[in-house]
Amino acid sequence: MSDNSQQPDRPDGRQGEQGVSRGPQPPAADPAAVVFGRPAGVEGPFDPRQWDDARSEQPSQAAQPPASLAEAFSRDASDDGVLLQRSPGEDVGESGGTSGNGASPLWGSATDPWRNPGAGAVLGTPALPQDTAEPAAEPVRQDRAFSLSEVVFGGRLRVSALVVLAVAVLVVGSLGGVLGWFLTSQGNQLTRDVTLAQVDRAVERPPGSVANTVAKVSPAVVSVEVTSGQVGSVGSGVVIDRDGYIVTNDHVIAAAKSNPNAKITAVFTDGSRVEAKLVGSDPKTDLAVLKVNVRNPTVIQLGTSERLRPGDSVMAVGSPFGLENTVTVGIVSALHRPVTAPSESGGTQVTYDAIQTDAAINPGNSGGALVDKNGALVGINSLIRTVGAGGQGGSIGLGFAIPVDDVVKIAEALIANGEVAHPALGVSAASVAASSSAGARVNAVAPGGPAQRAGIEEGDVIVQVGDRRVRNAAELTVAVREHRVGELTQVKLVRGGRELVVDVKLGSD
Repeated sequence: MSDNSQQPDRPDGRQGEQGVSRGPQPPAADPAAVVFGRPAGVEGPFDPRQWDDARSEQPSQAAQPPASLAEAFSRDASDDGVLLQRSPGEDVGESGGTSGNGASPLWGSATDPWRNPGAGAVLGTPALPQDTAEPAAEPVRQDRAFSLSEVVFGGRLRVSALVVLAVAVLVVGSLGGVLGWFLTSQGNQLTRDVTLAQVDRAVERPPGSVANTVAKVSPAVVSVEVTSGQVGSVGSGVVIDRDGYIVTNDHVIAAAKSNPNAKITAVFTDGSRVEAKLVGSDPKTDLAVLKVNVRNPTVIQLGTSERLRPGDSVMAVGSPFGLENTVTVGIVSALHRPVTAPSESGGTQVTYDAIQTDAAINPGNSGGALVDKNGALVGINSLIRTVGAGGQGGSIGLGFAIPVDDVVKIAEALIANGEVAHPALGVSAASVAASSSAGARVNAVAPGGPAQRAGIEEGDVIVQVGDRRVRNAAELTVAVREHRVGELTQVKLVRGGRELVVDVKLGSD
């Protein structure tokens, strides 16, 4: 045997080493192969013998169903439809039969383990024949009017159902509205308990308020219009009696006295215009009384001027510059203020014991009311002191009114007799101020008059009449008028530096 002779191959396919003569050797032990290796004679992942035993145990064909089930669910012998499950050798042609060429378009290889050739399911025809013909469309009438139910509900709702639905909608809407109102009225927790103060429409004012006083007084104050041809004037007046008597100033109606064709008109606060008649006038005190024919007029409440005190609140109501129902407020500036003014008729000058007030009085206020805080008449506005040229200026806070106590006496006399008789002393006097005394100096004594009979002489200075002190000529006049005609009155005078007291029986002017 030569050295280069081939050595027999080893069982694992490797040749033996050259020059070494060895017998058959077992393969080297692999630890992984020992643990995870296949058993001897097994090439694949599964033991073919296991499957062979399992296959040998399974029947080659599916078990036959019971005769009752086969009769109920098997295909009729005359039906040549296509079977979903067929033997592997059959083929399906276009007509649904088998061709026998062995090609199966449904399951492919006959060895597919996922098919069950023994299943009895078949692919049959539909239970009912399908009608492929489309129904003919009903022609639509072009002139047909559609009802409300057809438009809204496609014609599938009855009229009674529509009525019920409408009633239901109304009921639900009403309930929703009531619920919303209730929730809104209740409010939320933040504002439910909040109460806002509200002003009452009928505001209650105290009895002495200006508004209440004006409301009570204004209907009794009128505007007095006097027209004589193309000339006219406007003043004020106050209703003092239910029979329609109105008191005003003499200078307001002076044009009517001199012209019988003049017309006097009283204009009330409601706008009604009534013709007025002149009852009587007293130029010496600047008072006059008119009469209107009015049913149940508003009459002013009469007060008393004796109870007034400087500082008391007063209101002037009248028609300044023709502005009806104008109210101004002030106080009593002074009492027993003697004032004089020229007479409108050119006769004896006007003299009266006035109430002075700072309530604004302007031309047109003449004859109007001066009332206290309770609305009672305390004076008739008559005169103002002004700085304007010709007496045409406005108010400077110096207004004068005739005291109501004097107004009542003069008005009663004018209504009863049409004229007034004033007490008189029978002298002509002028104001005087000397180092020894101040009073009214007698310039002339009327022959046979009360002063002459009492022994009063020219040059005497009268300083007191009754209980009232006399400081000027105007005050002498008002002091005498505080008494009655025929009354015996003491008069104190100064003659030659000596004071004398004489008793004078007053006469009439």
